[in-house]
Amino acid sequence: MKKTWFSIGQIVLTLIVVVIAGFALWKLVDYYMYAPWTRDGHVRADIIQVAPDISGLITEVDVADNQQVRQGQTLFVIDQARYTLALRQAEATLQQRRATLDQARREDVRNHQLGDLVAREVAEESRSRVEQDEAALADATVAVDTAKLNLQRTSIVSPVDGYLNDRAPRTGEFAAAGRAVVSVVDMHSFRVDGYFEETKLGGIDIGQAVDIKVMGEPNVLRGHVQSIVAGIEDRDRSEGANLLPNVNPAFSWVRLAQRIPVRVVLDEIPKDFRMIAGRTATVSVRGLAPSLGKREAADHTVASGVTPQSAASAAQ
Repeated sequence: MKKTWFSIGQIVLTLIVVVIAGFALWKLVDYYMYAPWTRDGHVRADIIQVAPDISGLITEVDVADNQQVRQGQTLFVIDQARYTLALRQAEATLQQRRATLDQARREDVRNHQLGDLVAREVAEESRSRVEQDEAALADATVAVDTAKLNLQRTSIVSPVDGYLNDRAPRTGEFAAAGRAVVSVVDMHSFRVDGYFEETKLGGIDIGQAVDIKVMGEPNVLRGHVQSIVAGIEDRDRSEGANLLPNVNPAFSWVRLAQRIPVRVVLDEIPKDFRMIAGRTATVSVRGLAPSLGKREAADHTVASGVTPQSAASAAQ
């Protein structure tokens, strides 16, 4: 009898263990297959490439590698002496054009006062000379303004608050116009991009709370879903020579889910947290969006044939 009860106890215990193991396995499968989370997350930030508008030798560098900079702070200076001389030359040309215009105007006034004593052709020529000198003066004025602008832009400043890249320019290097010399990481643009499998998008909505665990950091960051990308590249389709779609005929039995980028805005960044663009993070979506419940309620009232206005009047 004791042996029978012992056997029944073993069977019951085994069944309990199997049930617990099955439940745990089901929860693990549900979490890893369907729960909206991903290890494929990265810290991102806007990188602004700073390129000078003019060319010349770098004569002064006011920053160091990886330094934090403020918006408007001078990063480096390009050969100001050359552009100062260019401004002086433009101003001298402006004075010359102004003197030529004054002389042409005096001649035109004198010819006009003489009346019929001066041939009409000569009077027309003097008037045309005045108009040409006025245009030349306007051109010289633009040249002076351009020279002043070039001189002003010899000082290259930071466009945003942020951090320099790991190599600041060096004195004596030649900077070409339009070619990036240094880059600045915008410190106000840090965010997290999580690449979720398309099978998990059903549990993600705009505004949902998100937990972010950056690799190597003990603290968990808080954020919320800002946006979900509207399109990704289709690598199986291309355009042929006649602009018709060329679809890859190969089809594998195992089809991997596409990765969909989801942008997450950080709600708060601790002061001791080191934000570095490119760091790896685990992104877990939790809870519902604040407006999701209201939206579902509105969908339910519409589906049941009750308009929001009639529902409100009935509640009153």
